[in-house]
Amino acid sequence: MFGFGNNFPDFTAGRTFQETYKCYSVTMLGDREDVERGGKIIMPPSALDKLTRLNIQYPMLFKLTNKKSNTFRETHCGVLEFVADEGRIFIPYWMMRNLCVDEGDFIQIDNVSLSVATYAKFQPQSVDFLDITNPKAVLENALRNFACLTQGDVIAIKYNDKEYELCVLESQPGKAVSIIECDMRVDFAPPVGYKEPEWKPKVQDSLDGVDMEADTADDIQSFRPFAGQGNRLDGKKKGTEASSSGSALCGPQRRGIPNYNFKRGTITFIRSVRPATNGNSEAEEEKAFEAFSGEGKTLKKKTRT
Repeated sequence: MFGFGNNFPDFTAGRTFQETYKCYSVTMLGDREDVERGGKIIMPPSALDKLTRLNIQYPMLFKLTNKKSNTFRETHCGVLEFVADEGRIFIPYWMMRNLCVDEGDFIQIDNVSLSVATYAKFQPQSVDFLDITNPKAVLENALRNFACLTQGDVIAIKYNDKEYELCVLESQPGKAVSIIECDMRVDFAPPVGYKEPEWKPKVQDSLDGVDMEADTADDIQSFRPFAGQGNRLDGKKKGTEASSSGSALCGPQRRGIPNYNFKRGTITFIRSVRPATNGNSEAEEEKAFEAFSGEGKTLKKKTRT
């Protein structure tokens, strides 16, 4: 009936979370590999009580700042648990290296709202990263434990019990982005210390400059394929049968060898020489055989008158 709820001012509107805590590595908590492998921190319960009273945007994202006189470093992260001792926070060791802080140094924490990432480019800090078969799949699985990415940070991921460091070279649409439930394109720069393999010309490329037309006709004619001397399987020296068979082509016609002087319209009968069986000599047998060779004559039948 009465709208008293809209008449009271919202004192929490516009207020942000900003606190200073002592920073310690996750190793102080014992075996917490789930925190060491990701990009989230552990905060005290009092921080959760303050955050719930403020008008903040979820998921909770924070900016960590090291405001020492000699250095000014900052990074972004998410929160995993609120179980730390009061006045302390526990962060991964790679995050401490980026902030250039030691155990017990003071870190300022601010609640921030970041845009969703659309693109990120990483540079492996060692050439050992090239040994991974599918680096994009490995990185995608490792980034599930991260909430934010900041340009210039060197994050650490573990794969097959080995730690790989990647530097965030570029992020879009801003220098700090949120990677929670996003569709982000990933690209890799050449690893630190990587050298391109030297290009060596192939044999075919080296022969491209050779003038193949320099070969004369005499060189082409002198080429004889399959020239050489054969060997017998029994180990004996090869005779001269091949040379004698080659010379027989120019001599009398022999059975089994084609007649290269064949003329169309002629018939040639070849017989093997056998011992005479009817008392005639071999010459007479061949002469009698040749009597049927040659052109035929037409026989005319005589008719009676």
